Amino acid sequence: MKPDGRGLTVVGDDAQSIYSFRGATVRNILNFPNQFTPPAEVVTLEQNYRSTEPILDACNAVIGQAAEGFRKQLFSDKLAGERPQLVVAADEGAQVEYVVERVLEHREAGLDLKRQAVLFRASHHGDQLEIELARRGIPFVKYGGLKFLETAHVKDLLSVLRWIENPRDAIAAFRVFQLLPGIGPAVARAAWMHLTAAGWDFASLNDFPTPSAAEAHWPELCQLLCGLRKETTWEGQVALVRRWYQPHLERLHDNVSARAGDLDQLEQIAVTYPTRGSFLSELTLDPPEATSAEAVPPHLDEDYLVLSTIHSAKGQEWDAVFILNVIDGCIPSDMSVGTREQVEEERRLLYVAMTRARQHLHLMQPMRLFRSHQHRHGDGHVLTLRSRFIPESILDMFERRAHGNAGYQPVPATRPLIRVDVAARMREMWE
Repeated sequence: MKPDGRGLTVVGDDAQSIYSFRGATVRNILNFPNQFTPPAEVVTLEQNYRSTEPILDACNAVIGQAAEGFRKQLFSDKLAGERPQLVVAADEGAQVEYVVERVLEHREAGLDLKRQAVLFRASHHGDQLEIELARRGIPFVKYGGLKFLETAHVKDLLSVLRWIENPRDAIAAFRVFQLLPGIGPAVARAAWMHLTAAGWDFASLNDFPTPSAAEAHWPELCQLLCGLRKETTWEGQVALVRRWYQPHLERLHDNVSARAGDLDQLEQIAVTYPTRGSFLSELTLDPPEATSAEAVPPHLDEDYLVLSTIHSAKGQEWDAVFILNVIDGCIPSDMSVGTREQVEEERRLLYVAMTRARQHLHLMQPMRLFRSHQHRHGDGHVLTLRSRFIPESILDMFERRAHGNAGYQPVPATRPLIRVDVAARMREMWE
């Protein structure tokens, strides 16, 4: 959107949807024409040179439900093309499996990795995908946040597990020691020497003279280390470490809720491995001093898949786009549904994500999400609902498919309704 010097408001295909990304509010652009006398004329630029017509039809259907805005109907000269895929996956693991398989299929068909992108509402939504890409050796670059394994809080928690697995791991031990208040490199080195002299017996740490600032936390650390070292069952160990780490997470880092989301993902990933050793072998960490503080792009002559938050995807375009977690609670975010304005901004976010695609668009809907802080024998998942921005009325704009035992039998429209007189049933129970 821009004033062109002639009293005009020029609205492009995604200007209205991304304006508020710049720290302003969409109200500024909606009210702009009325700032002039007479009101500025609104000229909509509706021809899209990026996407195919089937993709634009779906995008128009999504944004067409908005309560207000400059109405426009995008069109393209690229009439041929597949409809966007609306993929119902059994769970987040099946979602990742589908994305990786389709990415590789596109590459085999001649579509380079860097011409494909995976978009998500929040940075931690891509954590499980990052692990799978690393496991398969598929290069990727991430925009809109640090890579999962490069974040300090993930390193902190994994360092505890690495130290439990190998008590002689000095790098992990030094990192864990210094999570406690009042312990710096000198005290950590002294504690390490004390442990070494005792033959790496964690129980010996109970006798180490700690600084006064760490006295309240030291017994808890010793209890955790000794308990996990003796524990033979891998199930639940990450949850135990998280419980110990939580107060240190809150003391050492800001933005705790987002970091907790990463640790939720780590806990979910852990349950897919049979042992602690196999889990850690897949998540090998570099020493902290050698790890970059930023998730920077690889060399320009390399091919790599793009992972990005939707906010960071503004102004970008790719031949194939995958959007993760198109479900209520993620898109729209459960933190952004307090007002109608927030909900409408979330709708514009989905619209922006969809309009990044040139030829192929995949919207992912996992049926179940992992739930943290549950009973150790619980199911561990909660059922999800498709995003409210894709109601039944516009489903014909998408090609629907299922992946990973997510198939379902729709209820026939002619199925007779069964009416139950609840009051009569209750009276019968008490007679």
